[in-house]
Amino acid sequence: MDTFYRKLGERIRTLRGTYSFSQETLAEKIGISRVSLSQIENGTRTVSAEELATIAKIFNLPMEILLDPAKEINVEIIEAQKKSSPKQPAVRMSIPQKNIHILKEVLLYILDKVGAKTNVGETVLYKLLYFIDFDFYEKFEEQLIGAQYIKNHYGPTPVEFKKVITMMKEQKELMEVGTKYFQYPQKKYLPLRKPDLRTFKAHEIKLIDEVIDKLSDMDAKKISDYSHGDVPWITTENGHIINYESVFYRTPPYSVREEKEAAHIE
Repeated sequence: MDTFYRKLGERIRTLRGTYSFSQETLAEKIGISRVSLSQIENGTRTVSAEELATIAKIFNLPMEILLDPAKEINVEIIEAQKKSSPKQPAVRMSIPQKNIHILKEVLLYILDKVGAKTNVGETVLYKLLYFIDFDFYEKFEEQLIGAQYIKNHYGPTPVEFKKVITMMKEQKELMEVGTKYFQYPQKKYLPLRKPDLRTFKAHEIKLIDEVIDKLSDMDAKKISDYSHGDVPWITTENGHIINYESVFYRTPPYSVREEKEAAHIE
C-alpha cells in the first residue's frame, strides 16, 4: 500500500486517540468492522469516498484537512459550551474535558508527592505521565488520563501538557519555576493546591504510586534513556503519536501484565 494510505491511517489513529475513541467505537460510527479500521490505521486498506466523508464528519474536519498530512491539526482545549472563533485559521480539535480534569489532578498528585525533588523537572514529569498512562492501559485495558504522546529524541512527550500547564497557571493551581539541576537549566512546577483525590479510584492511585516509586528518583537523562527501551517508543516513528495498543507487546522490565495476571490468580 502506498505512502498516502499509511499517512492517512496514522492521521485517523491520531484523531481517534485525541477523542479517546476505542477502535470498536470509531469503527461503529463509520459503519465498518474493527478489523477494517485496524487495517485502515495500519495503511493496508483503502478508504472509500463515503467512508472518508463520514470520518471527516465524525471529527468535525474539512475533508481537505483530513487528507493532507502537511496540514497540522493544532490540539486545543476547548472549555465546555465555548465555541471557537470562526476567524481563527488553525484547525481546532476538542480534547474531552473529562480527560483534562484527570490530567490536571494526576499532575497535582505527582507534584504534591515528588515535585520538590531536585531531579523532578519537566522532562521527568513527561515520562512519569507516559508510564502512568501506558502502564494503566496495559494492566486494565482502559485509559486513565488518555493523553497523546509524541515520540521525539528525548522520549515520549505529552501533546496536551503545555496547554494544560498554561491553564493551570492562569487558574492559580500551580506555579512555574526556572532552576538548574547541576549545570543544566531545568523547568519545575510547584503545586498551589492539593489534588482532588475524589477523582481517583483506589486501583488508579495504586498504579500512580507504583510508577512514582519506581521512576521518580531518576534524573531527566536516565528516565529518558529508560523510556527508549519501551516497545511503544521503539515501534513509533520520530514525530509520530505513540499507539497505546503497542503496550501489549512489551517486554520485561516494562510490562506490568504479569502483575495483572498474578492478581487474577490470587
